[in-house]
Amino acid sequence: MQKMECPCGYVYDPEEGDIEHGIEPGTSFEDLPEDWVCPVCGAEKENFYPAD
Repeated sequence: MQKMECPCGYVYDPEEGDIEHGIEPGTSFEDLPEDWVCPVCGAEKENFYPAD
């Protein structure tokens, strides 16, 4: 599964999820709720890009 990076530098790693916000490990970026935002800066999903 693809890691996705926010312009602020936060990287969403599907293997880790976002436990603090109820996202279980193993959740792909595409399967995140539409209202999920970057836990660091609040950017919306559309602002993320594939991480290298």
